[in-house]
Amino acid sequence: MVTDTTGGIQNPAIQNILNRKSVRSFTDEPIKKEEIEILLRAAMASPSAVNQQPWAFIVIDDRKVLQQLSDRLPFAKMVSKAPLAIVVCGDPDKSIYGKDFWIQDCSAASENLLLAVEALGLGAVWTSTYPDEERINTVRAILHLPKNVYPLNLIPIGHPLNEHHPKEKYREENIHYNKW
Repeated sequence: MVTDTTGGIQNPAIQNILNRKSVRSFTDEPIKKEEIEILLRAAMASPSAVNQQPWAFIVIDDRKVLQQLSDRLPFAKMVSKAPLAIVVCGDPDKSIYGKDFWIQDCSAASENLLLAVEALGLGAVWTSTYPDEERINTVRAILHLPKNVYPLNLIPIGHPLNEHHPKEKYREENIHYNKW
């Protein structure tokens, strides 16, 4: 039985948010260049503190690079089977009001990217890099990142191999009004 995670909401934009899911298995069908541009445009449309936009995106479709990342990152093994991955990076030097705002800004960009993946009928999963120093250094070495740029995450993207369903995450016990 599949649980309805939309709560009966009929608004397509809200349904897209509520239907977003983590997909870890992909077909070998490539992602179209037009779809990649849509994903990147959606990511860059996200909010950013004082509109500093401290993000950079590394689009990876080279099988050798995808395999290297899969081999060296403990929680990103599915990258070897994905036709595409995007690494969302942050440059703290672009955040003039606080060096750590890049984390929130790049997280918002990542979520926009994941929602665009869902809207296009693709699948993806957020695999963390930051703040683990070993993972950061691994991604830096493989992708030749400058020292001032931090990889927040690695998002493998592809056409889902199987049918995937969103998890019900709504929990009334996590809601408080006006005070704890």
